[in-house]
Amino acid sequence: MNIREKVLIVEDEKSIAHFISTILSSNGYEPLQVRTGTEAMTMISSHCPDLVILDLGLPDMDGIDILRSLREWSSLPVVVVSARTHERDKVEALDLGADDYLTKPFGTAELLARVRTAIRHTRTTSPSGEIAQRGTYTVGDLTIDYNKHQVLVRGENVHLTLSEFRIVALLGKYAGKVLTYDYIIKELWGPRAGGNNQILRVNMANIRRKIEKNPAEPEYLFTEVGVGYRLAENTD
Repeated sequence: MNIREKVLIVEDEKSIAHFISTILSSNGYEPLQVRTGTEAMTMISSHCPDLVILDLGLPDMDGIDILRSLREWSSLPVVVVSARTHERDKVEALDLGADDYLTKPFGTAELLARVRTAIRHTRTTSPSGEIAQRGTYTVGDLTIDYNKHQVLVRGENVHLTLSEFRIVALLGKYAGKVLTYDYIIKELWGPRAGGNNQILRVNMANIRRKIEKNPAEPEYLFTEVGVGYRLAENTD
């Protein structure tokens, strides 16, 4: 599998952020770093990470407020990494929807285990687990390889992220049919995900840049304005 999960690190201490980033990068993840809560919310919407590692003590806002805001529209997995050790802080974060809570200092193995668990839990509990069919789907020069979790164009892997692959895989499962924005969001990000289409639109724009010769005149991924998206159907 050539998919590298994107992990957003929200941490204002440079040494800790660098430590986490190095661990993730050397273990096959694609780390992104921000120092403030404002930057975090922008990056979540624009880069659509697969997981967030969230510090609570940020310079512009409390990480709890980020978590609360995020859970209003997304079930994106969040692992809190904090120096706060009091039980009430852990309980509050977990009650608001954090997937895990890791207390500083922590070791490499423990961090990686928490990250793997959070991502795996999202995959297995989401209805999108039903997407994982076998074999391939081909239309024109585009092939979805469900076994290898790859999308190829003219035989070349276009290196989609996990979120991007899941979108294409779902559309491929129902090729030729229009899937509404709400349906796609709930299938991929869970029932807690709200009606905010921003994260879906950003992902689709990234997918089109990777698979279409001219994203403005798509051959494979079509937008039904105000309704949803459709993948071209193989009529051979």
